[in-house]
Amino acid sequence: MRSADGASNDVTVLGVAGDWTVETVGEVLPTVADKVTPGHHLVFDGSDLGRLDTAGAWALVGLMRQQEEAGGSSELKGFSKPAATLIAEIDPLGRERLPEPERVNPMAWTLEEVGRGAAGIIDDGYLLISMMGEASVAFFNVLLLRRRMRWAAVFNNINQAAILAVPIIALMSFLVGMIIAQQGGFYLSSYGANLLVVDLVGVLTCRELGVLLTAIMIAGRSGAAYTAELGSMKMREEVDALKVLGLSSVEVLVLPRLVALIIALPILTLVSNLAALAGAWVVGLYYLGIPTDVFLSRLKAALTVTHVLIGLSKAPFMAAIIGLIASIEGMKVKGSAESLGEHTTTAVVKAIFMVVVTDGIFAMIFATIGI
Repeated sequence: MRSADGASNDVTVLGVAGDWTVETVGEVLPTVADKVTPGHHLVFDGSDLGRLDTAGAWALVGLMRQQEEAGGSSELKGFSKPAATLIAEIDPLGRERLPEPERVNPMAWTLEEVGRGAAGIIDDGYLLISMMGEASVAFFNVLLLRRRMRWAAVFNNINQAAILAVPIIALMSFLVGMIIAQQGGFYLSSYGANLLVVDLVGVLTCRELGVLLTAIMIAGRSGAAYTAELGSMKMREEVDALKVLGLSSVEVLVLPRLVALIIALPILTLVSNLAALAGAWVVGLYYLGIPTDVFLSRLKAALTVTHVLIGLSKAPFMAAIIGLIASIEGMKVKGSAESLGEHTTTAVVKAIFMVVVTDGIFAMIFATIGI
């Protein structure tokens, strides 16, 4: 590729020769750019031009604009029809400057975002109540034998949410029980109150931590799975197909998942409680020197049925919240993978937040009634 030039008065002729392609245009641009003359008329002579692709055409257009910005003018001469057409297609691109973004008042932007967040919370509350109402109607229709429960879907979801989750729930709770016992024993041993570790772990786990940790794990595990499943069905228009067939998406898709979670979470809570107590027993036996018979007798005296029932009573409510939030976010998914990931993440965050809030509400209620 080569370029040749000649000048006459205020007219400069620049010969464009050889191939101007993506492989070769980078070699000639530095030398050709020096030929731009302010105030002159630059003529690009393409009589000896070889191949021209988009990169070469863009380079020529750039030189023409550079000449115009220097106060001169330019024109094309001797270019073949395909080359001239390609340059004409590229020339308008990028001529219009993008408008500068408007300056935003930080206070106004903050208030606007707060308002949008508040409106989103109100919308989510409305969707939650609506979904809860539809699921309740579907459940009562099943009880009144107006509709049939899809038991195959229920048991499949119980298997996914409960049975397959037992190993991870048990392991997590076992480790948490060990940590609580070790930390409690470390500080209580200085007061000669090692046995109080049994009270601490037993009451704290069965009353609060067991159901809370289990619900958080289920929100991250089953809640995310439900949102992804329903979102994928929404993307593939399977939910719309159910509506066309005259079936309720809540009755077919949401209700079996809700029932499965409400059954599964209390069971997993019991597993979590037992695993945490087992972890505390291991630490008590080998770290704190508490014999097994002493551990069990102290646990029997400290841990009552009331504490266990308080923890189990929270489980169905937390399960319902996780299932409803996961279903709502799944139904919000649009037709893109980005939307699916966004709503799956949102479902997990909202579910965990509401689980913690629910646990706090129950704690205040039980404290008020003196339980």
